[in-house]
Amino acid sequence: MSPATLAGCGALILWAFLALLSRLAAGIPPLQLTAMGFAIGGGVGLAVVLARGQAAALRQGPLAWAHGVGGLFGYHALYFLAFALAPALEVNLINYLWPLLIVLLAAPIRGLPLGSVRLAGVALGFAGCALLVGPGASFPPEALPGFIAAAGCAVVWAVYSVTAGTARLARIPTEAVAGFCLATAALAAVLHLGLETTVAPDARQWLAVVMLGLGPVGAAFFLWDIGMKRGDPRLLGTLAYAVPVASTLLLIAAGEGEASWRAALATLMVAGGGFIAARAK
Repeated sequence: MSPATLAGCGALILWAFLALLSRLAAGIPPLQLTAMGFAIGGGVGLAVVLARGQAAALRQGPLAWAHGVGGLFGYHALYFLAFALAPALEVNLINYLWPLLIVLLAAPIRGLPLGSVRLAGVALGFAGCALLVGPGASFPPEALPGFIAAAGCAVVWAVYSVTAGTARLARIPTEAVAGFCLATAALAAVLHLGLETTVAPDARQWLAVVMLGLGPVGAAFFLWDIGMKRGDPRLLGTLAYAVPVASTLLLIAAGEGEASWRAALATLMVAGGGFIAARAK
C-alpha cells in the first residue's frame, strides 16, 4: 500500500470518531460547533502551509472556493444539526448513505452504466436506512427534521466528492484546504451570531471541539485529499464502507446508541450495500 493510500486510510480512521465526538460536544449550537471546529483545523493547517512556504496555494479561483467552502460548510452544518435534533445512531447511519450516493452519481456523470450489481448495492444501503426510520422503528416524532438533515448532508458530501474529481477541480493543491477550512469557520461564525445563541463550552465540550478540529474536521481532509489524488481511490472507496460499522460501534460503546438487532442489521446493510456497489465491475 502506497504512502498516499495510507494517508487516505488515516482519514477514514479519523472519520470513524466524528459521530462520537459530535455527541460529546452536544449542547453547542450546530453553527457555533462548525465555526469552532474548522477554526482549529484551518488554523493548524494554515500554520503548516506557511511553515512550508506554500502560501501561494491559497490563491485559488472563485470556483475552487465555492466548491471547497460549500462542501465543507454545507455538510458539517447539516451534520451537527442532525445530531442536535435526532438520535445519534440513526443519524450516523443515514449520513453514511454518502458513499452509496457517490456510486449512484459518479457513474452517470462519467458516462458509465450503473449495472445491476451496483444498483443492488445501492438499494441494500437505502433499505438499511429505511429499516431504522421506517414502519416499526421507534424514535421521537420531533426527530424527523434531524433525519432529513442527515440525508441532506449525505447528498451534499456525495455531490462535493463527485465534482472534486472533475478536471478543473482536481488540480487544486491539498494545501488550499487550509483556506477552505478557515473560510468555512468564518461563514459559520457569521451565521451563528445572527441565528443562534452562543454557548460557553464546558471542559468536556472543549475537549471534544479540539479533538474534532485536530482530527475529523481538520487533518482528515488533508489526508483524504492526498489519498484520493495520489493514492488508490478504488481501495479507499471500498475501505470507506467499514467506517459506518466502526462509527456505530463507538457510539454504542459510549452509551450513545442502543445495541439492538435493528441497529446491527441496518449497519450491516449500509456497509454491505456499499461494499457490493464498490466492488461491482
